[in-house]
Amino acid sequence: MSDTVIRMEKLCRFYAMGKEQVRALDTISLTFRRNEYVAIMGPSGSGKSTLMNIIGCLDTPSSGRYELNGKNVADMDDDELARIRNREIGFVFQTFNLLPRLNCIRNVELPLIYAGIGPEERSERALKVLDMVGLGDRVSHKPSELSGGQIQRVAIARALVNNPSLILADEPTGNLDTTTSGEIMGIFDDLSAAGNTIVLITHEEDIARHTRRIIRLRDGKVESDTGNRIS
Repeated sequence: MSDTVIRMEKLCRFYAMGKEQVRALDTISLTFRRNEYVAIMGPSGSGKSTLMNIIGCLDTPSSGRYELNGKNVADMDDDELARIRNREIGFVFQTFNLLPRLNCIRNVELPLIYAGIGPEERSERALKVLDMVGLGDRVSHKPSELSGGQIQRVAIARALVNNPSLILADEPTGNLDTTTSGEIMGIFDDLSAAGNTIVLITHEEDIARHTRRIIRLRDGKVESDTGNRIS
């Protein structure tokens, strides 16, 4: 099995804005290996959200090549892209994106339902990851009965439940206070130490310092790509 999870070659993403063409991404070439812990940073308009959407197979490049686990994403049809998003990528969002009427275990089970996993195995796997993030005693609680940090832990458990190749986290501490942010980043640190591949989108330097590699974007280009020796 190849050590490379993501390979991007001269990736571009253009948008039409009236009569103008905006280059959101401009000839990006990056490679992410298994067990990498990476932060992608940049000011507003730098292209980091566009890059995240392409990495997560939520958008497609205008030109260039994007390979996920050795497969060219451009060759995939809608069904295959949906399968990749469900099984290969675990998403963690700033706004959590939990269903308010479902309790913790049912929220975590959702990717397994889409994957066609039976009820007994779904429950077993959901309980395992909820316990992993420290919520084994909150499985029957609904989001409204949890703190912001606990809700984000549920979202992380949901991202983990399909054992994805990649965890993609978009500003995962953006709605949390400093203490809770530290607790959430402690979970990501543990996940990285356990061998998970994590790509973190953030504008916060203290959050990025948890990672082992920081990629900075500016005007759709890679401004710098360095190993992180601070953490």
